Amino acid sequence: RDVERSRGLGDVYKRQADYKDICRDGAPEIAAQIKPFMIANRVSYVLDLHGPSEVIDTACSSSLVAVHRAVDSIRRGTCGAALVGGVNVIAHPEITLSLSKAGVLSEDGRCMAFDARGNGMVRGEGVGMMLLKPLESAVVDGDRILGVIRGSAENHDGRSSSASAPNPAAQRDLIVRAMRDAEIDPATVGYVEAHGTGTELGDPVEVRGLRTAYETLYRDAGIPVPAARTCVLGSVKANVGHLEAAAGVAGLMKVLQMFAHARIPGNPHLRDANPYLELDGSPFELARTPRDWASP
Repeated sequence: RDVERSRGLGDVYKRQADYKDICRDGAPEIAAQIKPFMIANRVSYVLDLHGPSEVIDTACSSSLVAVHRAVDSIRRGTCGAALVGGVNVIAHPEITLSLSKAGVLSEDGRCMAFDARGNGMVRGEGVGMMLLKPLESAVVDGDRILGVIRGSAENHDGRSSSASAPNPAAQRDLIVRAMRDAEIDPATVGYVEAHGTGTELGDPVEVRGLRTAYETLYRDAGIPVPAARTCVLGSVKANVGHLEAAAGVAGLMKVLQMFAHARIPGNPHLRDANPYLELDGSPFELARTPRDWASP
C-alpha cells in the first residue's frame, strides 16, 4: 500500500445527479453543498490516495472514458495504479420522465439490441469498479489478472445529422485509432461488445462504423476483408439495461467474464435482425445462442 501511495494511486468515477435532485426537493440547503467532484475526491480522502481524482461526465461513455484516462495516466507515470469505474442509481424520477417525454424509452421495457423490434433504451442501475495497474506490477504483486488492456482511444462525434444521432465516420475513426494503439490484427478479434442500445437508428449506425473501420484497417494492411463471419457482436444492455454512467464498465466486465469462461453468450430478445444492420459482406455476425470461444 505504501508503494502504491508513493506512486500516486488515482481514482476516477462518474455519478448521476439524482441525490442532488432529491435534496433539492426536500433539503435545498444540503443540495447546495453537493458537488459532482465530491464522490471521487471523498474516496481519495478516505483511502489517502494522491494521484488524479476525477469525475468524468461524458454521458453514456463516462466510465469508458474514465478507463481511457486512467490508462493514459498510468502510461505517463502520473499514477502507478487506478481505481476506475462507474455508478448509476435511479433515485429520482426527473431523468426518466424527461426521456419518456422525448420518446426514447422502450415501450415494453425490453432492450432488444440488434432486433427489428428494437424500440428504445431501457434504464438500468449498477456499479462497476476495477483496479488497473501495469501488467508487470500485477505479475510481481501476484494479483489475479482478469484481462489486459492493450490500447484505447477517445473522440467526439462532432457535427452529425442531429444532436442525438451518432456519427458513423467518427465511430470508425475511434475504432481504427484504438486498434492501432493496441497493435491488434482485426482478424484475431472474435468478439466486439457493442453499445447496442436497441434502437432502430443507433444499432445500424454503430454496425456501419464497425464495418468501415475494419475496411480501413484491412485496406491499410493490403489484404481484403475476409468473407467469413469471424467476429460476433453482442451487448450487455439486453441483459441489464442501459446503465448510462456505468454502461461502459458493465460491458467491459461482461467481456472479462467471457474471458474467464471462454464462452460468448447469446443476445436476449434477438429474434429477427434489424434489416438496416447491413451485415452481409462484413466479418460480423450476431450472437443468437451461447457458444464456446476459443483463443485465436
